[in-house]
Amino acid sequence: MVRGIRGATTVEHDEELLILKATEELAVKMLKENGVDPEDIISVLISTTLDITSTFPAKAVRTIEGWKYVPVMCTHEMDVVGSMPLCIRILMHVNTESTQKDIQHIYHNNAVNLRPDLIKS
Repeated sequence: MVRGIRGATTVEHDEELLILKATEELAVKMLKENGVDPEDIISVLISTTLDITSTFPAKAVRTIEGWKYVPVMCTHEMDVVGSMPLCIRILMHVNTESTQKDIQHIYHNNAVNLRPDLIKS
């Protein structure tokens, strides 16, 4: 069955190393918490707010072991007044037997405020 796993994080400022580190940590945690192997990933969509311009976050996940052939695409998030700045979001489509309610969505840093209803303690 195909399921979506959501995740988001923020960075302190638009700097390549910060963005790559935050993106890799988030993607790895999303897989780990959901017991997903890279071979089970169908595709990954990564979006950033418009204030992130120094690098493509997808560059970070392409270097993770087992991710070489995973289709990954970057895009920008809608520019909504008052939205969270310096935010990186990941939507990962995976093959899994987990039910929707059992999927562990991962939010780091200020992004925990995006969907507190999905954060499981």
